Amino acid sequence: MKDPPVSPIDNQLRRLRFDRGEMTQDALARAVGITRQTIVALEGGRYAPSLELAMRLADFFGRRVDEVFYWRSGTPPIPKT
Repeated sequence: MKDPPVSPIDNQLRRLRFDRGEMTQDALARAVGITRQTIVALEGGRYAPSLELAMRLADFFGRRVDEVFYWRSGTPPIPKT
């Protein structure tokens, strides 16, 4: 079976949840209006959030978007032409 693609964007969601008293994935999902499966995919690096979702998650934790989400390689990938 083929592994799901890895997003070029990584995040601090798991650490931020645990810094919040070991908040569950379900509790975070409910707080920002998404499913637990979306949180699982985000934390597993299999999904890059929309700008709206990234902003909602950052706002929930009182952080800037770039404090929660960042390029896995340190710089944005160059699109293939």
